[in-house]
Amino acid sequence: MASAMMSSAATVTAQTSMVGQFSGLKFGSTFPIAKKTGRVSSPSSGLKVRCMQVWPPTGKKKYETLSYLPDLTVEQLAKEIDYLLRSKWIPCLEFELEHGFVYRENARSPGYYDGRYWTMWKLPMFGCTDASQVIAELEECKKEYPNAWVRIIGFDNVRQVQCISFIASKPPGL
Repeated sequence: MASAMMSSAATVTAQTSMVGQFSGLKFGSTFPIAKKTGRVSSPSSGLKVRCMQVWPPTGKKKYETLSYLPDLTVEQLAKEIDYLLRSKWIPCLEFELEHGFVYRENARSPGYYDGRYWTMWKLPMFGCTDASQVIAELEECKKEYPNAWVRIIGFDNVRQVQCISFIASKPPGL
């Protein structure tokens, strides 16, 4: 038994002598560093910084998703609706005649807001397969209520949730 312990100790000693001692990481060899010239540089985005504008906090209302963008054209609406249909969501139109945005009027408790629920325009469009069908309904709703906010919603009938919602039409002058 003693001879077995001696041979294993000799093996460990031989193995440790084959591995070099740890001398730390060599920073310069693995991470090249660019030499600084001593001058102060501008941000990497340069002049593009002036082009980035955030939503102004006063005088504007935030309606729904994509409300920070200019009004969508019919072609852009069709692309959004195509995405909605490709995702197998059910399109639906809703309209609002008074506010068109979330506000507080009846309660001040956290989480309660008025204006979240709009009036549904007809029934959800089950079986809709083409964006032109939704756009035709949008035009019909705009003809019936020209001073209304109209939004398009996509419902997932499997998960029973609303997955997308965006303003498709605002009253003239807004």
